[in-house]
Amino acid sequence: MSEQSGTGTAPHYTAEETRHRVLAIMAASSGNLVEWFDFYVYAFTALYFSSAFFPNSDPTVQLLQTAGVFAAGFLMRPIGGWIFGTIADRLGRKTSMLISVAMMCAGSLLIAVLPTYAQIGVAAPILLLVARLIQGLSVGGEYGTTATYMSEVALRGRRGFFSSFQYVTLIGGQLLAVLVIVIIEALMTKEEITAWGWRIPFVIGAIAAVVSVLLRRGLTETQKTETAKSKEAGTMSELFRHHTPAFLTVLGYTAGGSLIFYTFTTYMQKYLVNTVHMPVKTASYIMTVALFLYMCMQPLFGALSDKIGRRNNMLLFGVLGTICTVPILSTLQYVQSPVVAGVLIVVALAIVSFYTSISGIVKAEMFPPEVRALGVGLAYAVGNAIFGGSAEFVALSMKTAGSEQMFYWYVTVMMAIALLVSLRLPRQARYLHHDH
Repeated sequence: MSEQSGTGTAPHYTAEETRHRVLAIMAASSGNLVEWFDFYVYAFTALYFSSAFFPNSDPTVQLLQTAGVFAAGFLMRPIGGWIFGTIADRLGRKTSMLISVAMMCAGSLLIAVLPTYAQIGVAAPILLLVARLIQGLSVGGEYGTTATYMSEVALRGRRGFFSSFQYVTLIGGQLLAVLVIVIIEALMTKEEITAWGWRIPFVIGAIAAVVSVLLRRGLTETQKTETAKSKEAGTMSELFRHHTPAFLTVLGYTAGGSLIFYTFTTYMQKYLVNTVHMPVKTASYIMTVALFLYMCMQPLFGALSDKIGRRNNMLLFGVLGTICTVPILSTLQYVQSPVVAGVLIVVALAIVSFYTSISGIVKAEMFPPEVRALGVGLAYAVGNAIFGGSAEFVALSMKTAGSEQMFYWYVTVMMAIALLVSLRLPRQARYLHHDH
């Protein structure tokens, strides 16, 4: 079965097996949705609760805020990718996914019930930082294990389509977080939200995480016992002794993929306000619609990869990303119409979809089962932390320095690197298509 090249015939599954596998995909991706909902809720509510934990009067607390947010965002993801990748390869994918979503639940619950600075002093921001570090670890570990599990349990011949639901739920988590905040802002006054209303989304997130734990408990393990028991399973030495080229390949296209993803999702809202000079609400509406359409595109682009092959999807992503980034961002600068701005962003997100729809599967196919979750999780987390996590900071720094165009070219160069790295992808999957 040569799924990578889009040829061959898919194996026949009974109706019961098909149903079982589809339900497993849903249960696995439910946790992904919860993880990202909780992670984004923090970003959207920080505006309301920051003064309760970080009063300007205390310089130590101010430093803690700056350093803590940085550490939580950047350091924890690679550590999470490493820890949970190792757990998934040694103890099983299911165990790793249960621990990661339970940790996210704990992080959210801790933030929801946390006393403020006025109540317990400097312990409040320290505990907030601890909760954020737990969440960072959890999110760092979630991606690799979920990507691995979903690619292993998906129906052969349709793996691209099913694996795309990882990004459907990732974007869905972001949209749900926005929706919850919009509802709270509509129902409560700013004073009420600042006093206690900001806690509500974290309670919702913790409850949703419990539901996800219950769903994931019913999952079937995809890691074979003899593979998990091998002494190479989940070890860094095995990963880098035999699979360094694969690791660097995945790191290479994750760097460009994460950068362009964050450029046209999280940074784009600020870009519309700061550079295009649109009202904040208009920018929010444009991005909400664009993200919804982007979410809906994932299965279509995933299904396309089943027809034309993963490698061709990645080459299209690299070529179009390299050619179109500068023209799209430069044109956006001078756009007056929200509709035209929205269309340009959706076109950009369609290009990004060639990658995000198969982001998990194209990485999972590069590694054998004994180091698959570790390889996928660590390569993704490092690339994402360095290039994705810093996208907004780099963009705003270049804008402040008066050379915003430099950022467009930075993204373009990283896309060209992603293209060159994608040329290294095998025409047929080396792993995965025959190990289940």
